[in-house]
Amino acid sequence: MTARRVFVIGATGTIGQATVRALVRQGHHVVCFVRPTSGVGGKLGAEDCARLFPGAEVRVGNVTDPQSLAREGFCGEHFDGLVSCMASRTGAPQDAMAIDYQAHVHALQAARQAGVTHMVLLSAICVQKPRLAFQHAKLAFERELMASGLTYSIVRPTAYFKSLSGQVERVKKGKAFLVFGDGTLTACKPISDDDLGDFMAGCLNDQSRHNRVLPVGGPGPAITPRQQGELLFALLGQPPRFKQVPVALLDTIITVLGWLGRVVPALAAKAELARIGRYYATESMLVWDADQGRYDAAATPSHGTRTLADHYRDLLSGTAHNERGDHAVF
Repeated sequence: MTARRVFVIGATGTIGQATVRALVRQGHHVVCFVRPTSGVGGKLGAEDCARLFPGAEVRVGNVTDPQSLAREGFCGEHFDGLVSCMASRTGAPQDAMAIDYQAHVHALQAARQAGVTHMVLLSAICVQKPRLAFQHAKLAFERELMASGLTYSIVRPTAYFKSLSGQVERVKKGKAFLVFGDGTLTACKPISDDDLGDFMAGCLNDQSRHNRVLPVGGPGPAITPRQQGELLFALLGQPPRFKQVPVALLDTIITVLGWLGRVVPALAAKAELARIGRYYATESMLVWDADQGRYDAAATPSHGTRTLADHYRDLLSGTAHNERGDHAVF
């Protein structure tokens, strides 16, 4: 395995942390470029980040500022690879354009000047059917990267454990598991942070992952929201209880917030969050077969060993917790 000098942005998120751990474990020299205050809610300072990444170097600056990227980030040094686990916090149009697109463009330009020849990008499988601002922003940068002349590996995970764990506490308290429709409208193959981090880091040396768009899920078959609830109740030793939420309710919320958002900008942002929620309530996070007009679980690759059941067990035992950030719906 060839050791490389790797510049990482988006390192302080849960996927970023797992990716940095994997890069260090695989023997790369890793430099993490972080904001003065990072992490969910800006809770992490520079010293916290330094402790967070043993074996990696931490540099502090502003990823949205090209001069800061060059001056405090790359520092005129040579790097082989750029790895991005960076994503907009809310998915709102302005945030998405600033981070999912423009900040990545700045990072790509600075990386090329530093001699980088390969970029590994954490994207999202939902860009297959783009309807939302953040999806269009991600796709716009994917196109920039593909046209850049650099070797690229665009990773599109199916779903994260933390995204499927928002109801653990409510179920522990004896409440029903909420599902949209009958709970079988969608399915996904969730992947753990560490398994995804391992996959991301492995893209640098695995030539079969070069110049490719790479959908990836975790081990095992695809799982529906109803099956997630059944799994959680089984682990608690309780009979399953579900409460069905009509998708039409989300449509009403979107319509009302959309109208009010014309007067109150903050409500426009909430309308976009509701649109994001509706998308995930009605679209599977699996490979989309455009010819057949359906999602294909069998065509969705698997990677790693850790399952959602493992994660639920750790949450229930208190040996793990979730940092769900601004995308929390439940």
